[in-house]
Amino acid sequence: MQGIQQFIPLILIFAIMYFLLIRPQQKKVKEHQAMVAALRRGDQVVTQGGMIGKVVKVKDDGELEVEIADGVKVRVIQSTIATVVSKTEPATK
Repeated sequence: MQGIQQFIPLILIFAIMYFLLIRPQQKKVKEHQAMVAALRRGDQVVTQGGMIGKVVKVKDDGELEVEIADGVKVRVIQSTIATVVSKTEPATK
């Protein structure tokens, strides 16, 4: 009984760390992955480097082509998109 009582504070600390740090971080990562997966042509995005541009092409290999100025297109890795400033409506066919 004495041995179990010594581990109770450690178990409580781990539980608090899980609910305050680990779980919210996992939720944030899932939300970011869903946002990145939903990117489509025409979305205005901000990269982690701070560049603002419009998605011109979404490639299958995890790459995007982003237009940062008229006629200036750069290739970025899809997971480096920090936020989506404005979404476009899905195309109706």
